Amino acid sequence: MRPVLADVYAAAQVIAGIADATPLVPSPHMTDVAGQEFLLKLENMQPIGAFKLRGALNAVAGVKEASGVTCCSTGNHGRGVAYAARARGIRAVICMSELVPQAKVDGIRALGAEVRIAGRSQDDAQAEAQRLVAEEGLTEISPFDDPRVIAGQGTIGLEIMAARPDTEVLLVPLSGGGLAAGVAMAAKAIKPSIRVVGISMDRGAAMYESIRAGHPVEIEEVPSLADSLGGGIGMQNRLSFPMCRDFLDEVVLVSEEEIYHAMQVLYYEDRIVAEGACVVGLAAVLSGKVKVTGPTATIVTGRNLDMEMFTRIVTGQDVKLGDVTVKGQPYRGRA
Repeated sequence: MRPVLADVYAAAQVIAGIADATPLVPSPHMTDVAGQEFLLKLENMQPIGAFKLRGALNAVAGVKEASGVTCCSTGNHGRGVAYAARARGIRAVICMSELVPQAKVDGIRALGAEVRIAGRSQDDAQAEAQRLVAEEGLTEISPFDDPRVIAGQGTIGLEIMAARPDTEVLLVPLSGGGLAAGVAMAAKAIKPSIRVVGISMDRGAAMYESIRAGHPVEIEEVPSLADSLGGGIGMQNRLSFPMCRDFLDEVVLVSEEEIYHAMQVLYYEDRIVAEGACVVGLAAVLSGKVKVTGPTATIVTGRNLDMEMFTRIVTGQDVKLGDVTVKGQPYRGRA
């Protein structure tokens, strides 16, 4: 069943003291650019470096009897499940595609989980996770299409609204939709007038294409600076697709060049190291694709990135993404 606000409050009790109360801080530079107060919810400060710990803790806490847990992941959900499983003393097997950066694979292994690399897409990784469920009796924790995961991610919405009930716009990174569904549902239950915008990259945006089509669709997964937003939403999606369709006021796509620039802005202006997926909210405002009308918050979702690539970006060098090259541009401030 779809999670509701009561489920989000219950999840807040499960994660209390472990994955809650991340800072919500103003960005003076983005406030200047947007013409409205602009706030950053720093989920990159989580113990695993990403917001996914919230949903993983809530979901793994609900696993009763199993020989272990499994999931498919582009990285951060896998870290969350690995962390939560280790805390409970149960086995975790994380299934990932060949497109996932090595830094994220290494981070999951460091938490004691097994990693299975399966194919070149999240669909391939998902198939391996389902095999483990069928053949080895593991319990699958979906990265987005799970009511406990969605409720756990929704606690971010609770915290933003509790700290700043005057927030008028939420800019939420959008991939499989667990984060966007949970945050939008919780925020709108508290303040129905709030505007929630889902934002993704313009290459391989599965939820965007699915909402446009009116049903889940398959997309080609390609390398992106916002690699955490990659992957499909599942052709049998039961929860995150209809919730994103119903609760998001708008979905906006940003280019690799706009993501590149926003990563530079967040680093040089706010001194924050963050993944490309984290900055899509900034990119949408910096590019003029989203206009805000009041206090605005976005979620800095994680910091688990390839530091060699990050160094290339902040020093203005070209970045190769498969057969696409993002041309480097030194950061020169607003001039």
